[in-house]
Amino acid sequence: MPSRCVMKIPRFLLALAFLPVLARAADSAFDAWVEAVTTEEMRASPTDATYTQYFTGAEQDAADRQFTPITRAYRAERIAVARRKRQELAQFNLATLSPAQRISARILAWDFDEQIKSEPFADHTFVFHQFRGLHVRLVSFLSQTHPIRNRRDIENYLARLELVAGQMDEGVAQAREAGARGFLMPDFITKAALGQFDRFLGDAPAQNVLVTSLAERAAKVADLPAGDRAAFVATAEKIVTASVIPAFQRARALLQEQLPRTNDHAGLCWLPNGDAAYAFFLGHYTTTSLSLREVHELGLKEVSRIEARMETLFRQLGYTDGSIKDRMKQLEAKLQPPAEPDPRPALLARYEEILADAVKRSQSLFDLQPKAPCVVKREPAFTEKTAAAHYNAPARDGSRPGTFWAPLPGPSFRLVGMKTLVYHEAIPGHHFQIALMQEMTDLPRFRQDRIFGANSAHSEGWALYAENLAAESGWYEGDTVGQLGQLNDELFRARRLVVDTGIHAMKWTRQQALDYGLPVDNPVAEVERYVVFPGQACSYKIGMLKIVAVRAKAQQALGSKFSLKEFHNVVLRTGSVPLSVLEQVIDDWIAGTKSL
Repeated sequence: MPSRCVMKIPRFLLALAFLPVLARAADSAFDAWVEAVTTEEMRASPTDATYTQYFTGAEQDAADRQFTPITRAYRAERIAVARRKRQELAQFNLATLSPAQRISARILAWDFDEQIKSEPFADHTFVFHQFRGLHVRLVSFLSQTHPIRNRRDIENYLARLELVAGQMDEGVAQAREAGARGFLMPDFITKAALGQFDRFLGDAPAQNVLVTSLAERAAKVADLPAGDRAAFVATAEKIVTASVIPAFQRARALLQEQLPRTNDHAGLCWLPNGDAAYAFFLGHYTTTSLSLREVHELGLKEVSRIEARMETLFRQLGYTDGSIKDRMKQLEAKLQPPAEPDPRPALLARYEEILADAVKRSQSLFDLQPKAPCVVKREPAFTEKTAAAHYNAPARDGSRPGTFWAPLPGPSFRLVGMKTLVYHEAIPGHHFQIALMQEMTDLPRFRQDRIFGANSAHSEGWALYAENLAAESGWYEGDTVGQLGQLNDELFRARRLVVDTGIHAMKWTRQQALDYGLPVDNPVAEVERYVVFPGQACSYKIGMLKIVAVRAKAQQALGSKFSLKEFHNVVLRTGSVPLSVLEQVIDDWIAGTKSL
């Protein structure tokens, strides 16, 4: 909490000679308040506490045995907390805070405001969609994120496994109630989720991913006797049989029951209060006040620019017939490996080679690089058919590296864009950004672990900026195919602006979105992702363009004093912030550099 004696000081006293003492007192009070707010948030969010390993000792152990509640009452409580914290934050005088603290204050203000604004739109986020629905989050968290380092971690895993059914039943109750009020997933989303439930329920309990993943990871615990390990796995199988599978069957039954009442309407504009919901999500994910029309028109402009560049490169390779998308398909088809032997091990090895090369090339562009390593792993089978490539942060204690998860479902594979995917998801993209934040102990803990203020516009904008930076820096020199992969990915993000706004604000159908021609291997999954994450797809390109814009602004203002490495230092040290905060940070850096 802010210090009452500091906050009640009359304004005229600020001009007195002892102002620095008051400023230091206010700084100390702010730091203490921030720490208290963050600790309270993590106590209320045990799943996140596990992911960040926020606590130590008994308190972390207690968190590792629980899930964050998902009830409506819990959500209402968190919004009430956000309102209260926003009022407390307003008591601090920004003028008395250090520059770093002012950044933190602006991040927290944005986060609390967003939580408050989200209150009317909880039902616009579907419970059981196939990408990050409740059933996917629970399975992915337990099988990939919950730590298995020792006997106690396994005991905690089993304690959490016992809670899965309760979480699923709460989700069923919410989805049933929301559905009765008109909040139903589109039929194609419902069918995709049903297929996912069928795959989960198709295996015998002993082969269920919640059992097999425990067995695999427990086998790596060195001091665990084989008999004890077998007993733990048997317990997991019993829990899965007795409670988890029945809960998943109940959820599947609900979706099957709702399916006849669904339709093919893809966008939020078809749902109650959908226009207001989309305006919120678009602003939330882009952290801007851009209108849906501005975003749509920006997308069209960028599509034209990028396709013109790709046209030139395709002609250099002799591809002159068909659309940009058609020619990309021709190029991908030409590069596909034989079906036998299984090409996946070689593709994973190629990803590893690209990652190692990116580490070396980054030396000339970055002073800051994380200590934590980054590895490539294949996406697990349960989610591989619908998952996009993604990155998971390293564990703070070093027990888990940063991980780039690469889906390789086949039978065809994405080859043209392999380099770009590594640059985006790993180095110098998300790994540099996210792992570095965790390691910067001079930042408040909430910024290290992105507990407040994390947003797609900055994180995904940086990753797309990293793709573009590699192209600017000659990483594709002599590799026209790789250049086309980079441009194709940028085209993909530009087309997202058009499709996302088309779906959610202009009543585009799913088929219209598909016909627009997203340059990806699985356009169906991509379009369906936009349906369930309204606005999020727009954050990549909007964020990248802002980072490029503030860099250009700094280059123009500083001239010979501009340093690309130092610019990257400033952006990475700042961490995940709303774009308006990033622009202010760069403005301050420009002013400070000019004065040197």
